[in-house]
Amino acid sequence: MILSDDDTAVAPWKRRVRAALVHLGLSLLLAVCVGLLVFAVWYPHPYREISGGRELFFLVMAVDVVLGPLLTLAVFNVRKPRAELVRDLAVVALLQVGGLAYGLWTVQLARPVHLVFEIDRFRVVHRVDIPPELESKTPPGIVVAPLGRPTVLSTRDFHSEKEKFEFTMAALQGIHLGARPDLWEPYAAGRDRILGAAKPLSDLKRRFPQQAAVVDDAVRQIHRDAATLRYLPMMARKAEGWTVLLDDRTAEILGFLPLDSF
Repeated sequence: MILSDDDTAVAPWKRRVRAALVHLGLSLLLAVCVGLLVFAVWYPHPYREISGGRELFFLVMAVDVVLGPLLTLAVFNVRKPRAELVRDLAVVALLQVGGLAYGLWTVQLARPVHLVFEIDRFRVVHRVDIPPELESKTPPGIVVAPLGRPTVLSTRDFHSEKEKFEFTMAALQGIHLGARPDLWEPYAAGRDRILGAAKPLSDLKRRFPQQAAVVDDAVRQIHRDAATLRYLPMMARKAEGWTVLLDDRTAEILGFLPLDSF
């Protein structure tokens, strides 16, 4: 069979498109694996909503998944010498891996590492929120930035009125109390103060009667009697506040509610 000039011109394009599609499939598979790390470990529910993990991940993956296959489509040509083609594809792979590595570094830097009780609320503390100069003051037994899911901590009482004033002024300048390693303590150590600050769940329904159905749905999901629950507001990166549901005896965190209860 003799190929026409048109056939010989089309054949390289078919191979080029096929190579780009194969690259796209591999990129999507890699994106799924990275997604498992991000959403199951670094940004579990509800942090993917309140810390912006979902939007950041999809932005990084969209750029990386599209970039690699498009570059392959541009450089793949079977008429090139084999050594040149391998070199070009290796450069494309390095560019994509470099972009993915930078994107993951950005995602992990922005990830939540602790949920910290501070005075009368919970605060989601992200890796980037923690002042580097205070990391050395982290109490023994507490990891500054755990590699797994966010941990739950409390803040200790102030040692003096002077310390209270200084730390409050620093909070007004952006260094929140919950992000200070020198104030951290195990969650159990702050149980009495947490329960003292928490309010009965019935109070939440009284304050927000229009959200009663949302509150009732959250209670059903954790299979608890509403009379045994308390709540505290939660601050995070996004403007919208959330609410933490607690056991009224142990202060155990049982669930989260997308409701600004301040």
